[in-house]
Amino acid sequence: MIAEDFEYNSSDIVCEGYIAYEESSNIKRPGILVVPNWMGVGDFVKEKCRALASLGYIALGVDVYGKGVRPKNREEAAKLSSSYKENYRLLRKRLLDAMEALKGFELLKEGYIGAIGYCFGGTAVLELAREGVDVKGVVSFHGGLSTLDISRNPVKAKILVCHGVDDPFVPISQVEDFIKEMNERKADYQIIMYSDAVHSFTEKAAGNDKSKGSAYNELADKRSWNHMLLFFQEIFR
Repeated sequence: MIAEDFEYNSSDIVCEGYIAYEESSNIKRPGILVVPNWMGVGDFVKEKCRALASLGYIALGVDVYGKGVRPKNREEAAKLSSSYKENYRLLRKRLLDAMEALKGFELLKEGYIGAIGYCFGGTAVLELAREGVDVKGVVSFHGGLSTLDISRNPVKAKILVCHGVDDPFVPISQVEDFIKEMNERKADYQIIMYSDAVHSFTEKAAGNDKSKGSAYNELADKRSWNHMLLFFQEIFR
């Protein structure tokens, strides 16, 4: 398996993402953008990229901050990510540039690209869908569902939202608003909600204290991963 840091350009910055794919076959395959939480490309996203590569995909961990820019703590992460929350168009552009970099791989099956994201990254992939980008589908894991910049482009991507029902940062009212928006835009979407799950339920680093609002939930983690794989079977057939 090839699994290594990967540089590409995004407008005014050089990004350092992470690429993973099996090199033992020349068969063309789908590509997946993997967008990290607000801490940026790290061990968690690299692990997900390798897992997807082992299943036959090309996976690119997306760097939205730029090479050498990695928050050291939650405060720095909040500051860095907030600049995108005020400028969703730039966030979408970062993902579009990553997608162009992914298209440069000869093993990519033309037209077969999807995107997944975690927390902040989950919000980002939904913005990609809202922009009307021609990707097969996007998966948001415990991502925010609201937007400040609703594009009027048709939603082409199929959407899977994996949501913890007890997530205090993404309350049910936000879910309801998202449903209304998607219905108005005639999007092909599905929302799966996991009981006893809060924010960051896929991330072991979040710990086990639900009272903090973010905590790992092993069952929700496994279920959501399997739901993603089933979704991929549908969109890439």
